Amino acid sequence: MTATTARRRPAPLKKHVHSPAAIAAEILARLETEGDPVKAAGARRYFKEAVEFYGLTAPQMRALADEFHGRIRDHWALDDALALCEILLPRKTFEAKTSAILLLLKFKKKFTPELVPRLKRWLAADYCDNWACVDALCPEALSWLIDKHPDLIGEITAWTAHPDRWVRRASIVAFVPLARHGRFLDAAYDVAGRMFPVRDDLLEKANGWMLREAGKKDAARLEEFLLRHGPAIPRTTVRYAIERFPEAKRKTLLKNTKGDNR
Repeated sequence: MTATTARRRPAPLKKHVHSPAAIAAEILARLETEGDPVKAAGARRYFKEAVEFYGLTAPQMRALADEFHGRIRDHWALDDALALCEILLPRKTFEAKTSAILLLLKFKKKFTPELVPRLKRWLAADYCDNWACVDALCPEALSWLIDKHPDLIGEITAWTAHPDRWVRRASIVAFVPLARHGRFLDAAYDVAGRMFPVRDDLLEKANGWMLREAGKKDAARLEEFLLRHGPAIPRTTVRYAIERFPEAKRKTLLKNTKGDNR
Protein backbone atom coordinates (compact mmCIF):
# COMPACT_ATOMS: atom_id res chain seq x y z
CA MET A 1 0.00 0.00 0.00
CA THR A 2 1.41 3.38 -0.97
CA ALA A 3 1.45 6.43 1.23
CA THR A 4 -1.08 8.05 -1.13
CA THR A 5 -3.50 5.13 -0.77
CA ALA A 6 -3.17 5.26 2.99
CA ARG A 7 -4.01 8.95 2.99
CA ARG A 8 -7.20 8.28 0.99
CA ARG A 9 -8.61 5.74 3.46
CA PRO A 10 -11.64 7.22 5.26
CA ALA A 11 -10.94 8.28 8.81
CA PRO A 12 -12.45 5.95 11.45
CA LEU A 13 -15.64 7.09 13.13
CA LYS A 14 -14.90 8.94 16.34
CA LYS A 15 -16.30 6.69 19.03
CA HIS A 16 -15.97 9.29 21.74
CA VAL A 17 -19.14 11.04 20.51
CA HIS A 18 -21.11 8.07 21.86
CA SER A 19 -19.13 7.65 25.07
CA PRO A 20 -21.08 7.70 28.34
CA ALA A 21 -19.29 10.90 29.33
CA ALA A 22 -20.20 12.63 26.06
CA ILE A 23 -23.82 11.50 26.24
CA ALA A 24 -24.05 12.57 29.88
CA ALA A 25 -22.82 16.05 28.97
CA GLU A 26 -25.36 16.30 26.15
CA ILE A 27 -28.19 15.18 28.39
CA LEU A 28 -27.31 17.74 31.04
CA ALA A 29 -27.18 20.48 28.42
CA ARG A 30 -30.61 19.49 27.12
CA LEU A 31 -32.08 19.40 30.60
CA GLU A 32 -30.73 22.85 31.29
CA THR A 33 -32.17 24.18 28.03
CA GLU A 34 -35.58 22.52 28.25
CA GLY A 35 -36.15 23.01 31.96
CA ASP A 36 -38.97 25.20 33.29
CA PRO A 37 -38.44 26.93 36.67
CA VAL A 38 -42.19 27.15 37.27
CA LYS A 39 -42.64 23.41 36.76
CA ALA A 40 -39.56 22.79 38.89
CA ALA A 41 -41.08 24.72 41.79
CA GLY A 42 -44.34 22.81 41.42
CA ALA A 43 -42.61 19.43 41.43
CA ARG A 44 -40.86 20.14 44.74
CA ARG A 45 -44.23 20.17 46.53
CA TYR A 46 -44.51 16.38 46.18
CA PHE A 47 -41.39 15.69 48.23
CA LYS A 48 -40.50 16.12 51.87
CA GLU A 49 -36.84 15.71 50.92
CA ALA A 50 -34.86 18.56 49.34
CA VAL A 51 -35.11 17.43 45.71
CA GLU A 52 -33.79 19.66 42.92
CA PHE A 53 -35.50 19.85 39.54
CA TYR A 54 -34.89 21.30 36.10
CA GLY A 55 -38.64 21.27 35.49
CA LEU A 56 -39.36 18.74 32.74
CA THR A 57 -42.54 16.67 32.54
CA ALA A 58 -42.62 12.87 32.53
CA PRO A 59 -43.51 12.76 28.80
CA GLN A 60 -40.57 15.06 28.07
CA MET A 61 -38.26 12.77 30.01
CA ARG A 62 -39.47 9.67 28.18
CA ALA A 63 -39.11 11.41 24.81
CA LEU A 64 -35.57 12.49 25.69
CA ALA A 65 -34.64 8.95 26.72
CA ASP A 66 -36.11 7.56 23.50
CA GLU A 67 -34.17 10.08 21.45
CA PHE A 68 -30.83 9.31 23.08
CA HIS A 69 -31.47 5.58 23.00
CA GLY A 70 -32.04 5.84 19.26
CA ARG A 71 -28.59 7.34 18.95
CA ILE A 72 -26.66 4.94 21.17
CA ARG A 73 -28.41 1.60 20.86
CA ASP A 74 -26.15 0.43 18.01
CA HIS A 75 -23.04 1.57 19.87
CA TRP A 76 -23.63 0.72 23.53
CA ALA A 77 -23.53 -2.39 25.66
CA LEU A 78 -24.97 -2.68 29.16
CA ASP A 79 -21.65 -1.54 30.64
CA ASP A 80 -22.01 1.80 28.85
CA ALA A 81 -25.48 2.35 30.32
CA LEU A 82 -24.11 1.50 33.76
CA ALA A 83 -21.27 3.96 33.24
CA LEU A 84 -23.81 6.65 32.38
CA CYS A 85 -25.61 5.91 35.66
CA GLU A 86 -22.35 6.23 37.58
CA ILE A 87 -21.99 9.73 36.09
CA LEU A 88 -25.55 11.02 36.39
CA LEU A 89 -27.04 9.29 39.44
CA PRO A 90 -24.78 11.10 41.93
CA ARG A 91 -25.97 14.47 40.62
CA LYS A 92 -28.55 16.35 42.67
CA THR A 93 -31.17 17.04 40.03
CA PHE A 94 -34.07 14.62 39.65
CA GLU A 95 -34.12 14.70 35.86
CA ALA A 96 -30.40 13.91 35.60
CA LYS A 97 -30.93 10.79 37.71
CA THR A 98 -34.09 9.83 35.85
CA SER A 99 -32.47 10.21 32.44
CA ALA A 100 -29.82 7.69 33.42
CA ILE A 101 -32.42 5.32 34.85
CA LEU A 102 -34.64 5.46 31.77
CA LEU A 103 -31.71 4.72 29.48
CA LEU A 104 -30.48 1.88 31.70
CA LEU A 105 -33.90 0.25 31.59
CA LYS A 106 -33.68 0.17 27.79
CA PHE A 107 -31.03 -2.51 28.33
CA LYS A 108 -32.95 -4.60 30.88
CA LYS A 109 -32.98 -7.70 28.67
CA LYS A 110 -29.23 -7.84 29.28
CA PHE A 111 -29.54 -7.58 33.06
CA THR A 112 -27.95 -10.37 35.08
CA PRO A 113 -27.95 -11.10 38.84
CA GLU A 114 -24.55 -9.39 39.06
CA LEU A 115 -26.42 -6.09 38.72
CA VAL A 116 -28.16 -6.49 42.10
CA PRO A 117 -25.18 -5.52 44.31
CA ARG A 118 -24.60 -2.43 42.18
CA LEU A 119 -28.24 -1.38 42.52
CA LYS A 120 -27.99 -1.86 46.27
CA ARG A 121 -24.82 0.23 46.37
CA TRP A 122 -26.51 3.06 44.48
CA LEU A 123 -29.46 3.00 46.85
CA ALA A 124 -27.35 2.86 50.00
CA ALA A 125 -25.23 5.74 48.71
CA ASP A 126 -28.42 7.79 48.26
CA TYR A 127 -27.93 8.11 44.53
CA CYS A 128 -31.68 7.50 44.41
CA ASP A 129 -32.52 9.80 47.30
CA ASN A 130 -36.28 10.17 46.89
CA TRP A 131 -39.27 7.88 46.38
CA ALA A 132 -39.74 8.81 42.72
CA CYS A 133 -36.19 7.83 41.70
CA VAL A 134 -36.44 4.56 43.59
CA ASP A 135 -39.78 3.83 41.94
CA ALA A 136 -38.45 4.72 38.51
CA LEU A 137 -35.61 2.21 38.83
CA CYS A 138 -36.47 -0.65 41.14
CA PRO A 139 -39.92 -1.98 40.25
CA GLU A 140 -38.89 -2.57 36.64
CA ALA A 141 -35.25 -3.53 37.12
CA LEU A 142 -35.62 -5.77 40.17
CA SER A 143 -38.91 -7.38 39.13
CA TRP A 144 -37.31 -8.31 35.81
CA LEU A 145 -34.37 -9.89 37.59
CA ILE A 146 -36.54 -11.74 40.12
CA ASP A 147 -38.77 -13.07 37.38
CA LYS A 148 -35.78 -14.43 35.47
CA HIS A 149 -33.80 -15.50 38.54
CA PRO A 150 -36.16 -16.45 41.41
CA ASP A 151 -33.18 -17.43 43.54
CA LEU A 152 -32.67 -13.67 44.07
CA ILE A 153 -35.80 -13.48 46.23
CA GLY A 154 -33.92 -14.26 49.43
CA GLU A 155 -31.36 -11.54 48.76
CA ILE A 156 -33.96 -8.88 47.93
CA THR A 157 -36.12 -9.90 50.89
CA ALA A 158 -33.13 -9.42 53.21
CA TRP A 159 -33.03 -5.76 52.15
CA THR A 160 -36.07 -5.19 54.40
CA ALA A 161 -33.66 -5.13 57.35
CA HIS A 162 -31.21 -2.67 55.78
CA PRO A 163 -30.74 0.62 57.68
CA ASP A 164 -31.18 2.74 54.53
CA ARG A 165 -34.81 3.64 53.79
CA TRP A 166 -34.27 3.58 50.01
CA VAL A 167 -32.87 0.04 50.09
CA ARG A 168 -35.89 -0.96 52.15
CA ARG A 169 -38.32 0.75 49.79
CA ALA A 170 -36.64 -1.04 46.88
CA SER A 171 -37.23 -4.41 48.56
CA ILE A 172 -40.96 -3.62 48.60
CA VAL A 173 -41.51 -2.03 45.20
CA ALA A 174 -39.49 -4.78 43.52
CA PHE A 175 -42.56 -6.98 43.97
CA VAL A 176 -45.18 -4.48 42.79
CA PRO A 177 -45.21 -5.50 39.08
CA LEU A 178 -44.99 -9.18 40.02
CA ALA A 179 -47.79 -9.03 42.58
CA ARG A 180 -49.95 -7.16 40.08
CA HIS A 181 -49.87 -10.27 37.90
CA GLY A 182 -50.26 -12.72 40.77
CA ARG A 183 -46.65 -13.85 40.66
CA PHE A 184 -44.42 -14.58 43.67
CA LEU A 185 -47.23 -13.66 46.07
CA ASP A 186 -45.72 -15.73 48.88
CA ALA A 187 -42.57 -13.62 48.70
CA ALA A 188 -44.56 -10.39 48.37
CA TYR A 189 -46.57 -11.10 51.52
CA ASP A 190 -43.39 -12.14 53.32
CA VAL A 191 -41.79 -8.78 52.49
CA ALA A 192 -44.95 -6.94 53.55
CA GLY A 193 -44.98 -8.63 56.95
CA ARG A 194 -41.33 -7.89 57.56
CA MET A 195 -41.97 -4.18 57.09
CA PHE A 196 -44.86 -3.80 59.55
CA PRO A 197 -42.67 -2.87 62.55
CA VAL A 198 -41.01 -0.05 60.61
CA ARG A 199 -42.55 3.39 61.08
CA ASP A 200 -41.66 5.41 58.00
CA ASP A 201 -44.43 6.89 55.87
CA LEU A 202 -42.59 6.28 52.58
CA LEU A 203 -42.19 2.62 53.47
CA GLU A 204 -45.74 2.30 54.82
CA LYS A 205 -47.14 3.75 51.60
CA ALA A 206 -44.98 1.52 49.41
CA ASN A 207 -46.05 -1.52 51.41
CA GLY A 208 -49.71 -0.61 51.02
CA TRP A 209 -49.20 -0.09 47.30
CA MET A 210 -47.64 -3.53 46.93
CA LEU A 211 -50.42 -5.18 48.92
CA ARG A 212 -53.07 -3.40 46.87
CA GLU A 213 -51.48 -4.77 43.69
CA ALA A 214 -51.42 -8.28 45.19
CA GLY A 215 -55.11 -7.95 45.94
CA LYS A 216 -55.95 -7.32 42.30
CA LYS A 217 -55.37 -10.99 41.55
CA ASP A 218 -56.52 -12.49 44.84
CA ALA A 219 -58.67 -10.13 46.91
CA ALA A 220 -59.67 -12.88 49.34
CA ARG A 221 -56.04 -13.58 50.20
CA LEU A 222 -55.36 -9.89 50.80
CA GLU A 223 -58.40 -9.58 53.05
CA GLU A 224 -57.37 -12.64 55.07
CA PHE A 225 -53.81 -11.31 55.39
CA LEU A 226 -54.98 -7.91 56.62
CA LEU A 227 -57.37 -9.39 59.17
CA ARG A 228 -54.72 -11.79 60.44
CA HIS A 229 -52.06 -9.08 60.93
CA GLY A 230 -54.34 -6.08 61.46
CA PRO A 231 -53.13 -4.69 64.81
CA ALA A 232 -49.52 -4.90 63.62
CA ILE A 233 -50.07 -3.07 60.32
CA PRO A 234 -49.51 0.71 60.16
CA ARG A 235 -52.77 2.46 59.33
CA THR A 236 -51.26 4.13 56.28
CA THR A 237 -50.42 0.70 54.87
CA VAL A 238 -53.93 -0.57 55.51
CA ARG A 239 -55.54 2.43 53.85
CA TYR A 240 -53.43 2.05 50.72
CA ALA A 241 -53.93 -1.71 50.62
CA ILE A 242 -57.74 -1.57 50.69
CA GLU A 243 -58.25 1.18 48.10
CA ARG A 244 -59.75 -1.19 45.51
CA PHE A 245 -62.26 -2.80 47.84
CA PRO A 246 -65.88 -1.56 47.80
CA GLU A 247 -66.58 1.22 50.30
CA ALA A 248 -68.49 -1.00 52.70
CA LYS A 249 -65.66 -3.55 52.71
CA ARG A 250 -63.09 -0.80 53.28
CA LYS A 251 -64.95 0.45 56.35
CA THR A 252 -65.22 -3.06 57.75
CA LEU A 253 -61.54 -3.76 57.19
CA LEU A 254 -60.51 -0.45 58.77
CA LYS A 255 -62.57 -1.30 61.83
CA ASN A 256 -61.47 -4.92 62.10
CA THR A 257 -57.78 -4.23 61.64
CA LYS A 258 -57.62 -1.49 64.25
CA GLY A 259 -55.83 -2.45 67.44
CA ASP A 260 -55.54 -0.86 70.84
CA ASN A 261 -51.99 0.26 70.08
CA ARG A 262 -53.06 2.77 67.43
